[in-house]
Amino acid sequence: MFNIYSADAAQQALGFLVSQTSYIEPQVVEVQYPEIQYPTLIPVDTAANEWAKSITYFSSDKVGKAGWFHHLAKDIHIADVERSQFEVGVEMADIGYRYSLQELGQAMMVPGTNLTTERASAARRAYEEFVDNLALRGMSDKNFHGIIDYPGITTVQAAEGAEGSTDWDSKTADEIMADINAILTGMWTSSAQIEYADTLLLPGEAMTILVSKRVPDTTLTILDFVASKNIVSFQTGRPIIIRAVRGLEDAGTGGTGRMVAYRRDPAVLKMHIPMPHRFLPVWQTGPLVYDIPGIFRVAGLEIRRPGAVRYLDGISGDEPS
Repeated sequence: MFNIYSADAAQQALGFLVSQTSYIEPQVVEVQYPEIQYPTLIPVDTAANEWAKSITYFSSDKVGKAGWFHHLAKDIHIADVERSQFEVGVEMADIGYRYSLQELGQAMMVPGTNLTTERASAARRAYEEFVDNLALRGMSDKNFHGIIDYPGITTVQAAEGAEGSTDWDSKTADEIMADINAILTGMWTSSAQIEYADTLLLPGEAMTILVSKRVPDTTLTILDFVASKNIVSFQTGRPIIIRAVRGLEDAGTGGTGRMVAYRRDPAVLKMHIPMPHRFLPVWQTGPLVYDIPGIFRVAGLEIRRPGAVRYLDGISGDEPS
């Protein structure tokens, strides 16, 4: 029987906690959190060495064009590759959990009792929320940018509707669809039909409008119509993905709502997580306290082909002129 006053009480508690963490942690890793969006929106790469200080990558563009050639000519048309090198730092962060000797002693009083997964799950959830926020919204303290406000991305202001506002709440279904198709078509045509977007991220208010407002003379909502009837779907044969993301409601120019259009492809954008969250061995940090540290190492979002990403501002939060 566990006796908190015995000479080996601390050792007993430590042994119990070590055995319990091996039981708890595999369960925690298997938990999926539906509110965490980054795994389905941004390609994640865990291939780098877990202790790498930085990630170096190259962005390249092929240049050159074939042309007619006379058999006596001396100059030939040349193809080449323009390559730019970029480097992004990898940072360490942590989140773990803790038990006291008293808590462990109480758990050990009843033979066969196991610790619950609540604290380990809370730590794992905190990790997922941290990475989700980093990928989508960025973190200025490390100069990491998220997908909703990445520098160097082409930004377009939504056109005013018949009521004098760019806000989708004041626009007809036709005007809203024109805004969306202008972004999709603009990206495609301005890149000589190379770049296209297969994913749209919207403020919650704008998503509600797409879900609730119907296209005239049909039974389809704007969301149903736009997802499958657009230039990208006609070219690829696949519907585009449309999701609501927190933070877009004021990410646009003047604090207005922003739509993000991009291709969800590792060649376009990627997030490196060289070391996904892991729990370290139990550590006695005080006479009556036991910590289970958790660490992870992550780099910021990389947008490697800015031409495959575009912003549309003013779709919500705009006052009529």
